Amino acid sequence: MKGMMSSLFVLAVVASAATAAAQQPTAPSQPVKDTTTVALDRIIAVVGDQPITQYDLQERMVLLRQQPGFRAPTNEAEYNVLAREVINSLIDEEALVQKAQLLKVEVLDHELATTVDKQMKEIRSRFTSDAEFRAELVKAGLGSPEEYRRFLTEQMRRGELQRRLIDKLRTEGKIPPVNVTQAQVEEAFNRSRASLPRRPATVTFRQIIVTPRPRDAARLAARAKAESLLVEIKSGTDFERVAKRESADSVSREQGGDLGWNRRGRMVPEFERWMFGLRPGDMSPVIETAHGFHVIRVDRVQPGEVKARHILIKPAIDSTDVERARTDADSVAKKWLAGVPFDTLVKRYHDLLEETSILTPIPRDSALPPSYKQAFEGKKAGEVVVFPISGVSGHPKFVVAQLASVDEGGEFTLADLRERVRQQLVEEGSIRRFLDGLRKEFYVSIRLDTSTPSAPQARQ
Repeated sequence: MKGMMSSLFVLAVVASAATAAAQQPTAPSQPVKDTTTVALDRIIAVVGDQPITQYDLQERMVLLRQQPGFRAPTNEAEYNVLAREVINSLIDEEALVQKAQLLKVEVLDHELATTVDKQMKEIRSRFTSDAEFRAELVKAGLGSPEEYRRFLTEQMRRGELQRRLIDKLRTEGKIPPVNVTQAQVEEAFNRSRASLPRRPATVTFRQIIVTPRPRDAARLAARAKAESLLVEIKSGTDFERVAKRESADSVSREQGGDLGWNRRGRMVPEFERWMFGLRPGDMSPVIETAHGFHVIRVDRVQPGEVKARHILIKPAIDSTDVERARTDADSVAKKWLAGVPFDTLVKRYHDLLEETSILTPIPRDSALPPSYKQAFEGKKAGEVVVFPISGVSGHPKFVVAQLASVDEGGEFTLADLRERVRQQLVEEGSIRRFLDGLRKEFYVSIRLDTSTPSAPQARQ
């Protein structure tokens, strides 16, 4: 919230190990500066035996300017207020790092390598050549790529040390929550109200998804093929070879039907009953599920998990089956509107692999699939719509959906955000109280004026 920049900044650092590493190799824009000319390596604060320099301040100012929504100072007074808040944030961070070191909290290089590599690769991709990349690094005062990598690693290490320290102390009950009054919640909400985004338009709905089903002749043909493959395997052909040649499961086919290790609850019930009932090396007979016909082989078993392979043969579906599903969907819509219970229709028509009730509000613009967004456009609560969505093997499924609620969005109210604001204030307050106590453990000196240093341990 506005007016709490320092504590919010610390929370952001604690929450993300890479916050300080977000600095990019681009020429920094210049903030409004103090009228006094100072060297960039001037010491402006000390925490324990570690100095914080003017260069550290300028570096963090550049980083802040890159954050979305940051409002740059427009005059010297605003700049000085921001600089004081940033210095306090730098002090808080250094105190957290020193405390983490005292408590033997460690972050090893290999734990950061993947994140550092990703960051380096992303930044390098912005430039057309290595020469341009190196030139921009030097221009931004970040040195060579090797030096920049070391800088990123160190900044990520510091952020991760802070996060792990906070997690450790919270687990040990050493950062207890603070009490927040209703008046404080209302004050914080009103202070930030003007900068809040608009509440998105949302919908909730129930649905019945009708999937084209094969006719009996196609099912019988698919079963016969699966039976013939089972005979072939029992005659000596490798299971893996047959799976690669015949299985309709595009995910596991290239691995010879390998499904990896699985616990209960991940597969459809008919499949799981056989997979968990077989011994290592055993094969199932041909079994039928909503996906088609399977032959299963169990490779290994350990407590609670099974490693298995399968071959899937799907019955053929043609345009007649698709048209029948479309007609069924229209019939479902009419029955639903006529008062037939939802659960009755679900039991008769619904594809059990799909969800039926989405009753947590979903933002229309950002979370709904395009087909749903288009179908729900302009509809009111209680209306029923029928529309196609993509299915497997290029055949569509048909959604019969009833809108349970429609919220057109608007401004957030205190009721919308009360709990979120309260939790944020509790978070800020508990961290701030811990940081204020932590400052008493270390020597802290703020030297905004070289002639009149601030009193040790005082938070300006």
